[in-house]
Amino acid sequence: MSLDQAKLDSFLGKMVNELGAIASAPLVVLGDRLGLFRSMAGAGPMSIDDFAEASAIRRRYAQEWLNAMAASGYVEYDPASERYRLSDEAAMVFVDENSPAYMAGGFEVLTSFYHDIDKLQRAFTSGSGLGWHEHHPLLFSGTERFFRAGYNAHLVPEWIPALEGADARLKAGALVADVGCGHGASTIVMAKAYPESRFVGYDYHQPSIDVAREKARDAGVADRIRFERAGAKDFPGKDYDMVAFFDCLHDMGDPVGAGRHVRETLKPDGTWMIVEPFAGDSVAENMNPVGRVYYAASTMVCTPCSLSQEVGLGLGAQAGEKRLREVATEAGFGQFRRATQTPFNLVFEARA
Repeated sequence: MSLDQAKLDSFLGKMVNELGAIASAPLVVLGDRLGLFRSMAGAGPMSIDDFAEASAIRRRYAQEWLNAMAASGYVEYDPASERYRLSDEAAMVFVDENSPAYMAGGFEVLTSFYHDIDKLQRAFTSGSGLGWHEHHPLLFSGTERFFRAGYNAHLVPEWIPALEGADARLKAGALVADVGCGHGASTIVMAKAYPESRFVGYDYHQPSIDVAREKARDAGVADRIRFERAGAKDFPGKDYDMVAFFDCLHDMGDPVGAGRHVRETLKPDGTWMIVEPFAGDSVAENMNPVGRVYYAASTMVCTPCSLSQEVGLGLGAQAGEKRLREVATEAGFGQFRRATQTPFNLVFEARA
């Protein structure tokens, strides 16, 4: 074997950075749970004692946590004054749950991955799947928190207006089904913005439906939302003006069958709104930081989820527009277009 020492050294350097990022992730989760980032937000430069008092943790733990966050570049450190500061930009990422840049929920999702490694190992070797409901509960709460930031920022001001006639229809009063609603983040965002419309959130996972009902009550929109347990191929109702699938179509074992059921439940001029992770049509197009995150999530969650169901098509989170168009066409939709996009999502409109 002939080794290129420079190439090996470069790869080892990359691995050191990777280990540092991975080792810091649970400390971010602790910072989120204990309110450590929140205690720094807007406080300016803080000494270790100031931070320990504000965050109500022991000083020695405060010192090590601050140094770990500073070494990662998440917290600023001034060696002259020996003070630490959380920038306003970092606060948008770690503290402000209404910020479009909020990502603390993503770290919560990562925590669930490690809880489920043994289950995934069995699935990899046996060829079986792993259903959504079989994952650690941190996946459910983390997913809601992570995706809610994007829904808050884009769903009402950009995504729905990009669909033909949808904004006016919802303002006037429409019937909308949100399939695969999870904890109801997308449903609640729409219900707040369109008080004349009525929304039904469906998910096969009963614990998520229970949480969604609580969140709707807390948000003051329980009068216009109903959450029910049902699957994508058998959810009840007819004459929906819009059926929405947010970041879930690729998780389904039979997305074509789900699409056929959507078409049966829509009004003749209704809209199927499909929001999916951003992806190109080729593997090469997805070799980037966003694709890296999505391929990892797809391997741990999305593909095993699909393989656990009937048909088990296994689209994966990086299916791309071409493959999703094929699904919609096979399901009987004559019109399919990319309505809009963000760096993290593709938004499609399918019509009969």
